[in-house]
Formats: sequence, structure tokens, C-alpha cells
Amino acid sequence: MATRQVLAELGAAFEQRSGCAVVFESVGGVDAAKRVAAGEVFDLVVLASDAIDKLINAGHLRAGSRVDLVRSGVAVAVRAGAPVPDIGSEDAVKRAVLAARSISCSTGPSGVELAKLFERWGITQEIQGRMVQAPPGVPVGTLVARGEVELGFQQLSELIHVEGITLVGGLPPKIQIITTFSAGVPMGLADGSPQAGRVRAWLDFMTSADAVDAKRRQGMEPA
Repeated sequence: MATRQVLAELGAAFEQRSGCAVVFESVGGVDAAKRVAAGEVFDLVVLASDAIDKLINAGHLRAGSRVDLVRSGVAVAVRAGAPVPDIGSEDAVKRAVLAARSISCSTGPSGVELAKLFERWGITQEIQGRMVQAPPGVPVGTLVARGEVELGFQQLSELIHVEGITLVGGLPPKIQIITTFSAGVPMGLADGSPQAGRVRAWLDFMTSADAVDAKRRQGMEPA
């Protein structure tokens, strides 16, 4: 889900220059990986790099096909009009988490790393009853905007387009969580086929200098 906006922008640009339409289906990363593992047919899969590696190692994607696309950091959000906490340092973020009545993060890689951070801080048990798990495919920002969550953590790219929230900013460098999102080619895509050529051209465009501005507009950096 974190890459859906940047892929949509890059897909439109690629279609305009090549005449080749790109059709996406964006779902939560856990569900996407399960569908690939179950043998559903796709021309290309985009997931966090570790998920791509697991699918390659399991034989669901081609060995050597991983192409890193973007790097994405985690940001913090509160409901529009709510007090904005200080998140300028690790200690400040910890204080904000402890003070929040409810906290939410994603089911994806950033959420896993945040759970490890809370464990390192020794506050997991203290905040357990205040954690609100966003369902797969549901942006944390949506829960924040509805007032269901006071403090939300998610990929910046997933927060910048949500109405009804205030984007507090990215996590400080010392505890920032960077996820690399990568593409992988399914086993069923025949070498030398016209479709394989189109997929290769699409990947070449997404990793070219022409794609950099779109990646940054969507809150990400080139990988």
C-alpha cells in the first residue's frame, strides 16, 4: 500500500511515453505475498525487499529478479486540530508515545520495527492496551482522521494524502525506520515474450533519472 501513489504516478508517465497501459492492484503487503505464494498470476510484484527475497527463496519469484525501487521512512500524525507533540529526539518520541491515549502503526515492515523499538524502550506492556492495530490495507492515517487513534505511525507516503490529519514529521534520524521497496518478476513470465519486454521497459523507467521527482513527490527517495 505504501507504494500505490508513486506507482500510479509512474505508471501514468510510462503509459504516456510508451503507449503501454499499466494496471495495478494495491493490497496490504501480507495479503499480496500470500496471493503470490498461492500462484496467482501477475506480471510484476512490488513489496518490501525482505518480502521479495522470501518469495524468491521460496521459488515464487525469479532468482536474481529483485530490483530496488524506493526507500521510504516513517512519519508521525495526529488528528487535524489536535496538539502537536514534540518528536525532535528519541526521548521526545518516547514521551509522546507514553502520553498518547491510543497509538497505531501498520501491519507492514515499519510496524514490526516499531514494535521492536517499543520493546527496546521497555514500554511494550505499558502501552499494550492502547495499541490499535490498523487492518491490512487500511491506512493508519484514516484511523487518526476519524479520531479512533491519537498518535499514528506509518510510511510518509501513506500519510501525505490523508485528509483530516496533521503530519507532525518524520522520526528523528537515530530511530528512523527505512524500508526499501522492490520489484520481483514472477516465475510464469516467459523469457523473450513481448510481455517480458514490456515489464523490462517498465522496470527500466522506474529506476531511471526520469522517475526521481515522482518518487520524492510521493514522500520517498530513490533506492
